[in-house]
Order: sequence, then C-alpha cells, then structure tokens
Amino acid sequence: MDKKETENNKRKAFWQLHISVMLAGFTGLFGKLITLNEVDIVWYRMLFTSLILVVFTGLPRVGWKKFLQISGCGALLGLHWMLFYSSIKASNVSIGVVCFALVGFFTAIFEPIVFRRKVSWAELLLSLITVAGLLCIFSFDARYRYGIAIGVVSSAVCALYAIFNKKVSVGVRSRTMLMYQMSGGIVGVSLIIPLYLMVFPSQQPVVVIPEGSNLWWMLCHALFCTIGMYLLQIQALKQLSAFTVNLTYNLEPCYTILLAFLFFGEARELNLSFYVGISLVILSVLLQTRRTGTH
Repeated sequence: MDKKETENNKRKAFWQLHISVMLAGFTGLFGKLITLNEVDIVWYRMLFTSLILVVFTGLPRVGWKKFLQISGCGALLGLHWMLFYSSIKASNVSIGVVCFALVGFFTAIFEPIVFRRKVSWAELLLSLITVAGLLCIFSFDARYRYGIAIGVVSSAVCALYAIFNKKVSVGVRSRTMLMYQMSGGIVGVSLIIPLYLMVFPSQQPVVVIPEGSNLWWMLCHALFCTIGMYLLQIQALKQLSAFTVNLTYNLEPCYTILLAFLFFGEARELNLSFYVGISLVILSVLLQTRRTGTH
C-alpha cells in the first residue's frame, strides 16, 4: 500500500469517526423527540437493534457463561439509558449530556475496585474539576436539580457498564458483543423495570406500542445511533488508534449541546453559571486526555 493510499484511508477513517460521534450526539435529541416513557424507549431501542443485527450477523455461538456476562452488561447499559433519558425529560438535552461527563470521575473510583489496582489520585483530582463544573450547573436553576441528580446516577451506572464491558469483551467479536448485549439485555431490563418504576414513578403510560412519529424516531434511533454509530467506530479503529477515537468521542457532549441549541433553542434556557460549568467540564476532559496522551 503506497503513502497516498494510506493517507486516503486515514482521511476516510477520520470522516467515519466524526460521523459516528455526531450520531452519538443525536442520542439526546431522540430522547427529547420520542414522547414515550424512558422505559419504553430503552426496551424498544434494544428490541429493534437486536432484530436488525440478527438479520445481518445471525446468531454466533458463545458459551452460556459468556452470554450471561454479556447480558449483564446489556442490562447495565439499559439502566444507564433509562436514567439518561429520564434526566433529559426532567431537565433538557444540554444538562443531560453534561452530566454524562461525570463518567470519568466514577470510573476513577470504580475501576481500581473491580480490577483490584491502586486508585490513581491524579485521575481522581482531575475528575473533581468535572464535579466543580457540575456544581456550577447544578445551582443555576432549581427547576433542573431533579434532572441533574438523575443524570449523575446515570453516569455512575455508565461507568460500571464500561468497566465490566471491558472485562467481559475479551475474545468476543464486536458485532457479536453488541448483538447479545441488546438481545440479552432486554431480559435484564425487563426484570429491572418494576424496581426502576418504584424508585422513579412515571407520569406517562408504560408499555406503549410505538406508532406514528414515535415508531419512526425509534427505528432511526436504533439504526443510526446504535448500529450505525457502532459500526462506523469499528471501521475507524482499523486505521486510527484507540486513543484518537476516545479523544474524539469527548466531543460528543459538545455536538449534542450544539444540536440542542439548533433544534430546541435551549440557549434561551441557560445562563452564565451553565457556561462556566461546562467550561470546567471541557477543561477537565482536555487535561485528562492530555495526561493520557503523555503516557
């Protein structure tokens, strides 16, 4: 392969990567556009994604123990999604995705426990900048405090999902992992839902069959923001380093907030303390990725 072809492949991979990040940025918007309860959104997202993946990948064989581990990761992912959409519906898209930035803070706490290694105080201290940013955002309007609290819990669950997903995915193809996370996760999520509704009572009907615009948005959500995003990421990783991919994914909250400004006019709802808070969040991300890049 000559130098020009290599450069073209890398350029294509960067486009694939940025498109996947933008698709991830649309997740919060779909959570706002779909008027169903967050429980229904997550359940149907997993169902539609599973059905689409089965058509393209079939049913690859995995052992029962591995299947149960993958399904457990899928259940954690489903719980994170439910809390994430609940946070958006209780506040707005911008706040929901900013709370997502706390994943790094919770990972710095949980990962040493799961993998039985020493706590990285540098990671923890850098992550506290994110917490300071969230505290600024938390105080800007009492209307959104409940949504922010749910968003914080959502980020903690997401951190656990990412840690266990890393542990379980060893030796499993990416598409197989995604397919069994979605299909097995449906069972786990179905068991979680009654308890979830006890803790977070719904103001909307539950177990609603999507129709009309909700059905359309749900299908788009599964196809583009789950399957499309994931497969583009796999393609980009063939040409780019994992660090480059992870670094670029830190732009996801920024993409989501810009899209929320564009489609929902959320800039009218936010004031100076929000912008100070999100600046601290972005600063913490830059410092963490700079530190990672020097090792």
